[in-house]
Amino acid sequence: MRVVVAPDKFKGSLTAAQAAAAIAAGLRQQRPDLDVVELPVADGGDGTVAAALAAGFAPVQVTGTGPTGEPVLATFARSGATAVIELAEVTGLRRLPGGVLAPLAASTYGVGEVIAAALDAGAATIVLGIGGSSSTDGGAGMVTALGARLTGASGRPVRLGGAGLVELANVDASGLDPRLAGAEVFVACDVDNPLLGASGAAAVFGPQKGATASDIVLLDRALGRWAELTASVTGRDLAGAPGAGAAGGTGFAALAYLGARLVPGIDLVLDLIGFDAALAGADLVITGEGSLDRQTLGGKAPFGVARAATRRGVPVAVVAGRISLSAAELAMAGFSIAYDLVDLEPDDAASMAAAWVLLEQVGVMIGSGPLAPGSSPGPA
Repeated sequence: MRVVVAPDKFKGSLTAAQAAAAIAAGLRQQRPDLDVVELPVADGGDGTVAAALAAGFAPVQVTGTGPTGEPVLATFARSGATAVIELAEVTGLRRLPGGVLAPLAASTYGVGEVIAAALDAGAATIVLGIGGSSSTDGGAGMVTALGARLTGASGRPVRLGGAGLVELANVDASGLDPRLAGAEVFVACDVDNPLLGASGAAAVFGPQKGATASDIVLLDRALGRWAELTASVTGRDLAGAPGAGAAGGTGFAALAYLGARLVPGIDLVLDLIGFDAALAGADLVITGEGSLDRQTLGGKAPFGVARAATRRGVPVAVVAGRISLSAAELAMAGFSIAYDLVDLEPDDAASMAAAWVLLEQVGVMIGSGPLAPGSSPGPA
């Protein structure tokens, strides 16, 4: 029998690769005869580059500009002419010095530098995961790093960061890296927020990045100015496009200046790692994440894995640190059987500390259980 182990990360405990290894260890312990394929996944946010590396992509390191100007060492993944880049790797929340939020000053400039490095390495297809953003600059920093010139009334470049766009008077895109015209850019995006207004980048996502009520007003006005001048330069008004507000408006800049396509994150990742090919001849797929809840059903990694596997008629087992979905919801999502680590260790802190051991134990349980379609949702 062939089992594909394809979990996402268990946040705060294990990476996706570690989770896959723990489950696989339990399976092999119980059933040495199994052909176990470890294929960690991600949903287009944090862990996307790691998933690509686990699938055989090569790591490429580059020094870029962090969200508030400090140099950071970032890694992107490359296979042939395809590059996988993670915004969080260079300008994400975790790259803020000391974890101090900078809602007005944080910039996506470093993302543009990494894209340029990928082009230098020969990339013709760029996959950009934009989860975990620390900034609300509408992707202006990214575009600036790629050659556009954003100036104020004085003719001097505006300050990096969302607040700097208030001073914006002119956008000159003539210096934009010409290699972008020949590249395909795909952005992993799972939200449909527009750039501006009550459902926009500043109002919805700004508070997560430390923006106060007055900051949100300022940032929305700044993004409005950026959108207005972009429309005049590109001839396209994309401020209202679904996903334009993603990652502080990075989705908007990707659409307007990179000619990007916004694609559900898990679909992009599954395609990158060759998930369909791995399903050939599989008898079971095991997926999971730290918390299995209503957000999972909105398109997070385990849901995408289950959807892809059930299309091929392969049953899916799911394991999570905590499951808050009903048996009916689990079944509708495509999960044949579910394992909740709470049943093994009810204390959250102890469960997180012992995540490897618990997942290995679940692997043993699955190895000794009904590895067949039609199982009813189990100890969820």
